[in-house]
Amino acid sequence: MKKTPLYERHQKLKATMIEFGGWCMPIQYTAVIEEHRATRSAAGIFDICHMGEIEIRGPGAQDFLQSIMSRNLEGQEIGQMKLSVMLNTRGGILDDLTVYKLGAEHYMVVTNAVTKDSDFEWLRRAQEEKGYSGITLRDISDATGKIDLQGPNSQAILQKVTQGNLAPLKFYHFMSTEVLGISSIVSRSGYTGEDGFEIYADSRRMGEIFDAFLSVGTPMGLKPVGLGARDTLRIESGMMLYGHEMDETITPFEVVYGWLVDLTKEFTGCEALRKQKEEGVKKKLIGFEMTDRGIARHGYKVLGNGREIGTVTSGTFAPTLGKAVGFAFVDRIHEKPGAEIEIEIRGQQAKARVTPLPFYRRSKAQNKS
Repeated sequence: MKKTPLYERHQKLKATMIEFGGWCMPIQYTAVIEEHRATRSAAGIFDICHMGEIEIRGPGAQDFLQSIMSRNLEGQEIGQMKLSVMLNTRGGILDDLTVYKLGAEHYMVVTNAVTKDSDFEWLRRAQEEKGYSGITLRDISDATGKIDLQGPNSQAILQKVTQGNLAPLKFYHFMSTEVLGISSIVSRSGYTGEDGFEIYADSRRMGEIFDAFLSVGTPMGLKPVGLGARDTLRIESGMMLYGHEMDETITPFEVVYGWLVDLTKEFTGCEALRKQKEEGVKKKLIGFEMTDRGIARHGYKVLGNGREIGTVTSGTFAPTLGKAVGFAFVDRIHEKPGAEIEIEIRGQQAKARVTPLPFYRRSKAQNKS
């Protein structure tokens, strides 16, 4: 298994380690609920060095990205990041990724850990097939480290070791600055539903940054957080995970990514999506909450009026809400909020109710960008 630059620090903190996407990652340091609540109430620090980063630069870089991303990137400003999806020719999701505009024809695309290599190969083939010989693609994942600071105290913690003023930084925007004197990219973004930041820097210096954050932030309630609480936080906030809510057989219209599709432009997969939009989708991702006792897990059957109507993709006990929730794909006729469904849990049918997403929204949520 691959190890992040912070592996030895996780061991010193006595984290429980697991395999995730080929990486040895911390699942928890103390307890999932404790780490979850710390992020919601104060701050959490996450090792995200396993994510992928791909640099795209040169004349035609924007046009190239426009031809493979579902979202219209026209008007994206330098210093702005945009969420998008990359599709196959059938409209299936290859990955959901964030596009950072670093310069006029200079971008960084951040991928999921499990799709990084396939994403890079897809981009390389698309560059060749579409004739964008003037741009350069570079996988900078090994050289780039990534730490996330999330939670209401994250700005105050980060500001103590950051050169630039974080206060004016808008949601889904970023700045090039110095963190602990180390050249970094800091974006106001994250995967928890809280205010927070994603910090990119030289992978060889991530240990120093991690230590400084803990030193400064621990008195302010900062705790290291593993993948366990990262999962409960993202589920509460209605955020999807590749391999669960998304894969190459699922289109943006079948999940919550329809808003990322601009069918007025041409991009790989657009014809399939135009057809699907005209015909309508047959299945839809929904949120649900359990009304009977039990926790739904990935792969459990969803029933409606005694017959199978879908499958659970993710489920957990939501610490902030005090109840069990989850996502599932169901036949379109069962997607209406308030609809009663059942989840088959260890051979028994437990009642649940379709619920609008997200399950949790922080009180001062900022608008999508």
